[in-house]
Amino acid sequence: MYSRLTKDAGEKSFFLFGPRGTGKTTWVKNAFPAATYLDLLDSALFNDLMAQPGRLAGYITGAAPATVVIDEVQRIPGLLNEVHRLIEEQRCRFVLTGSSPRKLRKGGYNLLAGRALNRGFFPLTAHELGADFNLEHSVQYGQLPGAYVDADPRGFLESYVRTYLEQEVQAEGLTRNLSAFARFLESASFSQGSTLNVSAISRECAVERKVVEHYFAILEELLIAYRIPVFAKKAKRRLVAHNKFYFFDAGVYRTLRPAGPLDSPEEIGGIALETLVLQDIMAVNAYCNCGYTLHYWRTAAGREVDIVLYGENGIIAVEVKRSARVDAKMLSGLHAFCADYPMARPYFVYCGERQMKLGDITVVPVEMFLKNLPDLLGKLHVGS
Repeated sequence: MYSRLTKDAGEKSFFLFGPRGTGKTTWVKNAFPAATYLDLLDSALFNDLMAQPGRLAGYITGAAPATVVIDEVQRIPGLLNEVHRLIEEQRCRFVLTGSSPRKLRKGGYNLLAGRALNRGFFPLTAHELGADFNLEHSVQYGQLPGAYVDADPRGFLESYVRTYLEQEVQAEGLTRNLSAFARFLESASFSQGSTLNVSAISRECAVERKVVEHYFAILEELLIAYRIPVFAKKAKRRLVAHNKFYFFDAGVYRTLRPAGPLDSPEEIGGIALETLVLQDIMAVNAYCNCGYTLHYWRTAAGREVDIVLYGENGIIAVEVKRSARVDAKMLSGLHAFCADYPMARPYFVYCGERQMKLGDITVVPVEMFLKNLPDLLGKLHVGS
């Protein structure tokens, strides 16, 4: 098992939400070995608690105050009232995991405000993988634990994508037309790392625009995709207005993205590399409580920075290229951004081997950048 960067919340109860397959169950079982563990995927337990949530107390064992893990808590949202009562009356600590918070957030259920923190869980990071990290493997298959430990990572990912269609989308009744949703997923994969054009995707997959908007909301609610807004604080230039779109893992993106003889491997690999860097940044930012908001930057004239982090520790601008060399054209977006935001820390992340400074820009190999992210997102510099 890989050691994860996330930490528990001390004596505080917390929700732990993340996509299926990211390792939530493995982590909680190792982090809380003495806890009462209740898996709501167990049909007998599910049926019993669904019929009478008040029976929850009878399943709790061990010395008081007890720690209780409830896996897939979103399957019985009404259970949260009983959780609330047990926190108040018996001082129980609950770890509530799930792969989708949508039912809880949209159903008006008790979200334990002030009594439970909200935590996210992500695919493995390069820092967590340590010596096992392999850049080409991660760019091709992503960093879900199964993609690293399964003997057939491609088969694992194909099964994983089918599982989401069958178990998540269908089981929750989010759409009645799975074939249309499957066409949408394929069309959406062509927008990875690009500004969203919902109308174009609607035409490509022959689905109404309103339905496509609903499908994008489903992806975000299931935590398997996200939209990144443009960074426009005190903007000095005319900027684009649309969000950029990403599936949450490079391997999931490449599994959904059809490839053929007319596709450039470098283009697909470049987007996958950008996805890998972004997913690691998102994970470390959340686990280490760095407090950055994530953006991208693109002017109407076409100058762009892939990732912009903004927070109390400052502004970090990151440009990612699947190249082993650096030329002036590749740095133009960072130069333009830093002209508008001279306080920013700019990084050019590439597939070369040398770390160097080119003016104010730190040029850093991607593996070094990823493995040092916990320091970089604080106030330290890569390699320090």
